[in-house]
Amino acid sequence: MSGTVQADDNTRRSYDQAITDVITYVYHYQIESSRAWTCAKVALLDAVGCVLETLDQSAEACAMVGPVVVGTIVPNGFRLPGTPYQMDPLKGAFDLGSLIRYLDHNDAFPGAEWGHPSDNLGAILTVADWLSRESSSRGEQPLTIRTVLIALVKAYEIQGCFQIRNAFNKVGLDHTILVKVAATAVTSWLLGLSENQAQAALSQAWMDGGPLRAFRQSPNTGPRKGWAAGDASMRAVHLSLLAKNGQPGAPTVLTNPRWGFYNNLFKGQEFELPRPFQSWVIENVFFKVHAVEGHGASGVEAAEKIGQVMRARNLDPDKDIAHIHVRTQQAAMIIINKQGPLYNSADRDHCMQYMIAVVLLKGSMIETRDYQDDSPWAHDPRVEALRKKIDLQEDLEFTADYHNREKGCASNALKVSLTDGSDLEEVLVEYPVGHPWRDDTIGLVKAKFENSVKATFGDGEQSHEILRMASLEEEAFADTPVCEFMDRFAK
Repeated sequence: MSGTVQADDNTRRSYDQAITDVITYVYHYQIESSRAWTCAKVALLDAVGCVLETLDQSAEACAMVGPVVVGTIVPNGFRLPGTPYQMDPLKGAFDLGSLIRYLDHNDAFPGAEWGHPSDNLGAILTVADWLSRESSSRGEQPLTIRTVLIALVKAYEIQGCFQIRNAFNKVGLDHTILVKVAATAVTSWLLGLSENQAQAALSQAWMDGGPLRAFRQSPNTGPRKGWAAGDASMRAVHLSLLAKNGQPGAPTVLTNPRWGFYNNLFKGQEFELPRPFQSWVIENVFFKVHAVEGHGASGVEAAEKIGQVMRARNLDPDKDIAHIHVRTQQAAMIIINKQGPLYNSADRDHCMQYMIAVVLLKGSMIETRDYQDDSPWAHDPRVEALRKKIDLQEDLEFTADYHNREKGCASNALKVSLTDGSDLEEVLVEYPVGHPWRDDTIGLVKAKFENSVKATFGDGEQSHEILRMASLEEEAFADTPVCEFMDRFAK
């Protein structure tokens, strides 16, 4: 009796279309939208501001950063903002990507998958700074911020367009797989790889698969959700360097029927890309003005408005609230709907009930420090008592609006029932602060950046120089050498 296992077909094929399309876009698309350039500048500043905020607010994150071998200074290495460290591009990408993301205060983009496109700057800015310093050391023209912004726009676009219809969360994979993919594509371009080498690097990114999403979900939520983007950025840089040094790719890594990504990790489905790669994502990214998980931002704003009503009526949230009913979208139900104990800051900043409770009891917007283990709110029994009075329910219309790009909202509505049997009027928020369609978003993000700079460097000359540079007209800002930009943030 003979076996049934057949030999694999070893005929080498062309790269999968999804890989070819991404690399063609990265290497050939010209960015013409003025709004894209404006938003890219703001996104870069916001990401660096998030780095400074994390260094100021999180001892846990600070313990992870710096060279692996203490005291190492890499010649022409990447300079990590807000620190004295000058590192190799791999550890630099990990540290920068982690610091951008750690406090969940960087930008966000919705879809069937949820993600944070500025995570990609962990790879982009690290490699660009390193290359800029290498060029300067040889007496050559260094890379400028314009190159960083081009890579930023394209990484945002790749990640965001994949997010629209492709739910990696539904197969248990973390969305940082898209950070690794997008960052590998643009890092390959930054490093001067040929298009074929870039395809090889990108195929390797898909061949890795992705980390499980377990660290973002109950009961295993933990700080890895803060450094997963740094891990993806580091891997993207490494894969690009390997391809540059001659490592070949796997052309049918996605479509191979026996060993490919689609059949083994994506339930046999192919990726859906409903729009061409251009500059749409950076123009529609959600900036986090408040330190709130994106799907809960409108809910927290609604809670703030309810708090104002209660104070005007001399009502005490601790004593006078019997129940709070929250209508929300499916994404919020999956990501930030938690009952039971909250064990760490990563748990708290992904719990809608905690955020609403703190806002009501505090009487003002929740802040980064309110999630930390040493925050009085983290151990306040009133918070836990109020959390138990809050229930979340999916509103199918809200979910439909969330996925409707013409509507473009992540709505939440809160209705408070009081202990005297009466109800407060329901408060609905569709477009919270930071939404791309709001006229005040850009100004508020710039103010957020200024606050982070002054919190880190004080109100002296260094802060003034950073803010002067940040206020340059777009052309002058884009012409700034990357190494000069990064030097401004050294400590």
